[in-house]
Amino acid sequence: MPATLLDEQQTSRLLAAPLSFTRAARSEGEAPAGYNHLSRSVTLTRRDFDGAARHLFEWQMHCKAGLRVQASDIPLHQDTVVLMQWGPAPLALRIPCRVLEVIDEPRRRGFAYGTLPGHPEAGEERFILEQLEDGRILFTITAYSRPASTLAKVGGPITRAAQNFMTHRYLTALDRV
Repeated sequence: MPATLLDEQQTSRLLAAPLSFTRAARSEGEAPAGYNHLSRSVTLTRRDFDGAARHLFEWQMHCKAGLRVQASDIPLHQDTVVLMQWGPAPLALRIPCRVLEVIDEPRRRGFAYGTLPGHPEAGEERFILEQLEDGRILFTITAYSRPASTLAKVGGPITRAAQNFMTHRYLTALDRV
């Protein structure tokens, strides 16, 4: 199912919401104290860098990974807000985020988003496509997070396993679009 646009009311509410964490000045690949860090990369089988970037910016990676996606903007840009849902509709986990940074360089594209109140985790996730000299595309996901909801806190290792599961789905999704 493709991403759809958020309605005006939801967009306004999410745009007004503060981040659910404090962004820390840090080096790439480093997590602030008290946060778990994740970094995974894969070389995509596809070679169309512009197409892969378009699919990433249009939320197709998230959709292909099994999330229902509603966003204020398709394609995304700085300050786009998104409400993703995972699981069966009445019990779905709500995953609200705001795009904090967009990378749009000739051979490097991607974005980072931060969590908003209501997200089970608090933190930031970054999705970067890099076109290598030989034309291959390296896709890297980095994140730092800590549990924010009671469910995530009680979930402990299950919460980490769910994050690893979704990261794996994200890494393989752009080759399935």
